[in-house]
Amino acid sequence: QVHLVESGGGLVQAGGSLRLSCAASGRIFSINAMFWYRQAPGKQRELVAGITSSGSTHYADSVKGRFTISRDNAKNTVYLQMNSLKPDDAAVYYCNVLLRHTSTDWTVNDYWGQGTQVTVSS
Repeated sequence: QVHLVESGGGLVQAGGSLRLSCAASGRIFSINAMFWYRQAPGKQRELVAGITSSGSTHYADSVKGRFTISRDNAKNTVYLQMNSLKPDDAAVYYCNVLLRHTSTDWTVNDYWGQGTQVTVSS
């Protein structure tokens, strides 16, 4: 019912920048919140950043001051600007969206993107 398309991953040198995008399409009435998670090999998936419909944001301590999450409500798109990248930031980054399908159904549905690889060379 909902499709998430991520883009923007790639290979970057330490200290460089990347911008991830995640566009949601399909049966969407409203999006409550949008998140970026990441998972490195052998590690658990961790929350990187989140943003609510009103624009409130949350960041993991490890990325504060370096990453910025933003959203374009008209495009149902969330972005993650990543600056001053470190080798420890290398992971598969996943978009996660909490949304409602219709105005009369208050169920909040949970969708995940396919993931985009971020590689940081030292």
